[in-house]
Amino acid sequence: MITILAVGGSESDLANAFARHPSVEIVTAREVEDALDKLARNRRVDAVLLLDGAAAASSARIILEEDPAAPPLYAPAAAGSIPGVRLLAGATSGDLVAALAARLEDDETR
Repeated sequence: MITILAVGGSESDLANAFARHPSVEIVTAREVEDALDKLARNRRVDAVLLLDGAAAASSARIILEEDPAAPPLYAPAAAGSIPGVRLLAGATSGDLVAALAARLEDDETR
């Protein structure tokens, strides 16, 4: 089971996207403070998906400052280059989840 913490984004869109990937569990956070709390309480998170639009760079900076051992951070390629964040191709939540799940599953098999 892969656990992804999604910061921002529509919960219904994310639920639909994750429903297509039964090996992926979603944990959602509305904003960065909520994400930090969930990261502190749940060490099973394999990756953080930043879907909070223009706030993604700020969220990434705060997460990396507050939790240097945080799981890898990902954002849509449309967010542009963000220090410490890996970019994913995809226009919809479903595309991003599929790309991230594939990348994490590939990492697990190595």
